[in-house]
Amino acid sequence: MTRAHLPGILAMAAIVVASNILVQFLFGNWLTWGAFTYPLAFLVNDLMNRFYGPSAARKVVWVGFAVGVAFSLVATAFDATTLRIALGSGIAFLTAQMLDVVIFDRLREGRWWRAPLASTLVGSTVDTALFFTIAFSASLAFINPADDVSWAADVLPLLGVGPEVPLWVSLAVADWMVKLGLALLALVPFRIIVGKFSQPIA
Repeated sequence: MTRAHLPGILAMAAIVVASNILVQFLFGNWLTWGAFTYPLAFLVNDLMNRFYGPSAARKVVWVGFAVGVAFSLVATAFDATTLRIALGSGIAFLTAQMLDVVIFDRLREGRWWRAPLASTLVGSTVDTALFFTIAFSASLAFINPADDVSWAADVLPLLGVGPEVPLWVSLAVADWMVKLGLALLALVPFRIIVGKFSQPIA
C-alpha cells in the first residue's frame, strides 16, 4: 500500500460508513438513502483497479471491509443497527467488491466502458441479493432471533403495484434499480477521471 492509494482508501472508508448509516433510513416507500451512496464504492474500486491493478483494488476493498466491520461493532453495541444488518452488509460488500475486481480485471483490455459497467452491474446485483436476504428474510431469522426485523416481512404489493411480496423484496428491487441507473451514470466520472490522470483510453 502506497501513498498513491490513500485517496481510494479514504473514499472507500467514507462511503462504507455513510452507507451503513443511511441504509437504515427510508427515502420514500421503497428506497433507503444508502442506495444513493453505496454504488460509489464500485466507482472507487474500478478506478483503483484501472490505475493500480487488481491487487491494489483488493487492498482498498479489505480496508473498506475493515472499516465497515468496526463501524458495525460500534453500532450494534449502541443498538444503532442489528446483527443481521451488520452481517448482511459485511458479507455483501466483500463478496460483491471482490467479484467486481475480478470481472473488471478480465475485461480491462476491451472497450473503455465494458469493464466498469459489467463489473458494477454484476457486483451490484450480487450485493443487493445478499444484503437484503441476509438482513431481512424471515427464512434467516435463526441468525439472531433477537433482531426485530419483522417490519420487513409485512406483505405488500411489489413496489406498490405488483404481486404481494414481503416489504424487503420491494426494498431490494428498488435498491437494485437505483444501482443499475447509477452504474450507467458512473461511467461519466470514470471516463473523465481516467482520461485526466492517465493515458487516453480506447
